[in-house]
Amino acid sequence: MAKIPHRLYLTEDQMPTKWYNLRADMREQPDPMLNPGTLKPATEEDLYPVFCKKLAHQEMDAKTRYIDIPEEIQDFYKMYRPSPLIRAYNLEKALGTPAKIYYKFEGNNTSGSHKLNSAVAQAYYAKEQGLTSLTTETGAGQWGTALAEACSYYNIPLTVYMVKCSYEQKPFRKSIIQTFDAAIIPSPSETTNAGRNILAENPGTGGSLGCAISEAVEKAVTTEGCRYVLGSVLNQVLLHQSIIGLETKTAMEILGEYPDIIIGCAGGGSNLGGLIAPFMQDKLLGKADPRIIAVEPASCPSLTRGKYAYDFCDTGRVTPMARMYTLGSSFIPSANHAGGLRYHGMSPILSKLYHDGYMEATAVEQTKVFEAACLFAKQETILPAPESSHAIRTAIDEALKCKETGEAKTILFGLTGTGYFDMMAYNAYLEGKMTDYIPTDDDLQIGFSQLPKIPGIQE
Repeated sequence: MAKIPHRLYLTEDQMPTKWYNLRADMREQPDPMLNPGTLKPATEEDLYPVFCKKLAHQEMDAKTRYIDIPEEIQDFYKMYRPSPLIRAYNLEKALGTPAKIYYKFEGNNTSGSHKLNSAVAQAYYAKEQGLTSLTTETGAGQWGTALAEACSYYNIPLTVYMVKCSYEQKPFRKSIIQTFDAAIIPSPSETTNAGRNILAENPGTGGSLGCAISEAVEKAVTTEGCRYVLGSVLNQVLLHQSIIGLETKTAMEILGEYPDIIIGCAGGGSNLGGLIAPFMQDKLLGKADPRIIAVEPASCPSLTRGKYAYDFCDTGRVTPMARMYTLGSSFIPSANHAGGLRYHGMSPILSKLYHDGYMEATAVEQTKVFEAACLFAKQETILPAPESSHAIRTAIDEALKCKETGEAKTILFGLTGTGYFDMMAYNAYLEGKMTDYIPTDDDLQIGFSQLPKIPGIQE
């Protein structure tokens, strides 16, 4: 039998030409978004003031299983895709495990992450509609960078609201976003009513993704020809990110492999939803039964300690309400170093699948995450992003369990991006200055107590 290569790249001809819509195979759909004004299920038309029309349609489409990837987007993808499926031979050896460890590496583009897969799609549809500008938020900066790249390609002006503590932790993210001609504002800011209100209530706040979303949405709905785009959580984003899992499944089929365990970091859910999509399809249809594990920071534990409830997707409470696992839209997480995972909620699709028992979740402390990141970097020569390193931590833990039991399981995880803009975090860890913050039940209760009251649905 031929040895499995360290890296397998599909050819361009083997790349997916359609995105996969996971909702089409879910027996029970996520509960509908609610219009905050009427408290009735949101319609596609309700979303038009905020989103591009094509994206609003994708957001609400729960029936079309496969959606064509426009040829122009396919051509853009070919500049940095297909991304490699890598066998972690050196990590396996270092751990002394009989497990086979694979990872899908999404860091081979300037944004350093998987985020470009959806950014280019959203910019394409905005250009097609004739919009004249876009707004967005970003946590760690990967999404802001990716969207700046895509908007630069399509000559669309972009304003990025970056979570203030991440903005301060990662100064060079600002530089690269500006390289692609986008404006960047630390959030919360004095430039919007939402930002001013948040600062009035909490003057010293380092911000959150919920705060930044509020500012970006306000800017979009008050600016003619402008719309808002989001890098995670939404159904449309998981749709675009399905290219990760589709490529992965094709590559594993070529190798004659199928994962026993699939692991992804989870903030809003974009990379995890994309990676697991075709494997979850197998699970939903009864074709296979892989274990699927979402890994989140212990400092922002929406799945493992949150409530499954209707909540606003933003801190300013202007977005539609979604039923999801949430810590409450007013929850401001600690300024940990995994900025892309500091979101108070979770994708409604993933929340529903988790609630119905199709996947597991675990939470890990950031010092253990960086311990795993350093071990991985030494063995695999890629410096991983803090977000990705949550998946690495759990993949290592699962491989060590295999060492104890002698089982040769096949483990797949998503390496969502690189950590080269996260050197302040690595410095904090290496100098012994990094601490672990885990919110108390009382801390979380503050957010839960402010969940919206919806007559007849959520009292």
